Order: sequence, then C-alpha cells, then structure tokens
Amino acid sequence: MYASEIESERRRYLSIEEVPGVTPSIAEKLRELGFNTVEALAMATVRELEQAGLSEKKALEIISAARSSIMLNFMRADELLERRKNVLKVTTGSRKLDELLGGGLETQTITEFYGEYGTGKSQIAHQACVNVQLPPEKGGLGGGALYIDTENTFRPERIVQMAKFRGLDPQKVVKNIIWAEAYTSDHQMYLLENADKIIKENNIRLIVIDSLTAHFRSEYIGRENLALRQQKLNQHLHKLIRLARAFNAVALVTNQVMSSPEAFFSETIRPIGGHIVAHTSHTRIFLRKGAKGPIRIARLVSSPHLPEGECVFKITENGIEDVTEEDRVEYG
Repeated sequence: MYASEIESERRRYLSIEEVPGVTPSIAEKLRELGFNTVEALAMATVRELEQAGLSEKKALEIISAARSSIMLNFMRADELLERRKNVLKVTTGSRKLDELLGGGLETQTITEFYGEYGTGKSQIAHQACVNVQLPPEKGGLGGGALYIDTENTFRPERIVQMAKFRGLDPQKVVKNIIWAEAYTSDHQMYLLENADKIIKENNIRLIVIDSLTAHFRSEYIGRENLALRQQKLNQHLHKLIRLARAFNAVALVTNQVMSSPEAFFSETIRPIGGHIVAHTSHTRIFLRKGAKGPIRIARLVSSPHLPEGECVFKITENGIEDVTEEDRVEYG
C-alpha cells in the first residue's frame, strides 16, 4: 500500500505501551534503553531493541507497528512532494545567510557549520535557540531548543542579549532552552539517545550539538582508533537525524577543523569527521572571518538541492545581522 491508501486505516499510538506487542515489562526495559516515545521506537533498529531481551521477530513487529502509527511507508513522489510542505525553516537572523540556505535552517535535516576558532559557529547556534522561539510569521517555529554543549561555550547571558533585540521576553526564552553539558563522547551519545521524551514534552523544534566532534577528536587518538571513532560518530549522527525527522525539528551541529598542509591544490582546512560527517550532514557551511571587524563569510559547501555560494554577515552584540552599506565602507 501507498501512504495515501492507508492513511484512513492508520491508528495513532500515544505511548509506547499502546504499541502492539509492548507489555508493561517490555516498556520498562525500552525506557531504560532510551525509547520513551512511539517516534523513537519507529526510528529504532532491530539490533537496538534486541538489547531489551526481545527476539528479532518480536523487535521487528514492534518497530513495524510504531512505524505504521507515524506513517513511515512507501509513497509516491507526488505524495512526498506534498509531505515536504511540512518541512519548515528557521531564520538565522541574516537575510543573506537565509537566502544562501534556501530560506533558513531546515527541519528534518542536519545543518553543519564548521570553521576555525572565533568564526561564529557558537554564535549562530545561540541565535538559532532564540529565533526558533519566534512565531512562524517572523521566521521561527514557536518552539523550544535542546542544546548539548561539549566545550562549555553556551552562555545564557548571550541568549538574553539576542532575545531583547528580537523583541522577546528574555526570561521566557532562556526557560525554553534545555541545556546539558556532555563530559565525554559516550556521555554526549547518552544524552541524545535519551532525549526523545524531553523533546516531546517541551515542544523542542531545534536540536543543537556544539561541537559535534570535540570529544571524539580528543578521545580517539591515532589511526588504530579511527574506525571505532567513525563508527560511533555514524551512530550518533543517525540518532540525531532520526530525532529531527520524528519531531520535525532543526538539527544544527558545529564542527571543528584541522589543517591539511599536504593539500596543495585543495583546501588547507578541513572539517573533522571525514566522510561519515560529510555524508550525514545534509547542508554544510564553512565559516571564516572577514578582513577585519565583525564581518564573517559563509560558504555553502554542499547541499542536496542548493547551489554552492557565499554571503557575508556580521556578528554584533545584537546577534547575527546583515551587513549594511556603512559596514562595507568601514570594514571594506
């Protein structure tokens, strides 16, 4: 059956206990593994549910039932086109940067910002936490943000500054941001794996990981650990995209870079994470500083549907803004 043919027959399950095959004891084990919502079950793999002591057949039955509840089936391209209308955008605060991104930060996908220290990665993440709370007519989604902080860069005082400039109540804005500091790569993965209930209960529409690779880079040193590092990064990113799709949320990650002096004809700066991060991030933006002042340059490196391009914006005490003619005269 196609999605349109079974829509009328679909039954919505509101809790994991309602999913056929999930007994109270199984539900308890699933919650211990971080599966607190039907959406999380629908995005799970058989191997993940086997950890709850389920057989392969039983795990598959539960996953299939959960998926039927939230419509994860074959569909025609015209149906997909219609569903794509549910994909929403959040403004970055800069009209030019929004244009580069095809209208803003997109839900149900991962947007990666990478660059050297001081290029504005965390500033964009902070701004997104504010802007997602704006009403839709002003470029937001009227929802909250989940912020996983791996480098102790989150500053609520900065959120207050940005919120005031956007005409929002600063106290309400900071209240709608759920923050957690990840102390290791395993802790980082644990936080995300157990985030589905928090996301659902707090109307989270933005998931931030700042930065994605810091812990992985410091803990998995040497070529002998590269395969394990990439395997864990792959698992982490796929969990992130499953959450973004299940809850129609924006997934924003920042990433560190490394120098590549042997690259004579190609770029001398590359993002950490190799092909795993490159293939899983849907939209990748490279940030660098302008010649002077608050000017930043953003280059769209890859996207499934957008052309490569560049734009300039600035970072001020108000947050992310467009460059004015006065700025161009002052900073060249």
